[in-house]
Amino acid sequence: MAGVAMTEYVVRFIAGGAFAILGDALKPKSFGGLLGAAPSVALATLGIAVVQHGPRYAAAESRTMIYGAVALACYSLVVCHLLMRFRLAALPATIVAFAVWLAVAFGLLAGLGGAA
Repeated sequence: MAGVAMTEYVVRFIAGGAFAILGDALKPKSFGGLLGAAPSVALATLGIAVVQHGPRYAAAESRTMIYGAVALACYSLVVCHLLMRFRLAALPATIVAFAVWLAVAFGLLAGLGGAA
């Protein structure tokens, strides 16, 4: 059991490193940043999920990642509006926006069915 977990960490490390190197080599740097830490870890995790649990499990995992990304986009928009338009301080703006993130993420999960 411990060997499987260690192998999984090594695979994630290698895949994450490969994507980080690719991102560093791409120009412009803003585009290369798309292949930074979070996407590379997500892709490595999905690859491991396919190998260990099959494609249906990985598809369900990828849907929940998409829901989280949509919720993060909504969170970011709300934070920007609260900071720029309403001149709220950072802490209250992020707390309010976190509630929005939770509502969107769990609303998508419940409405669209994440564990199908």
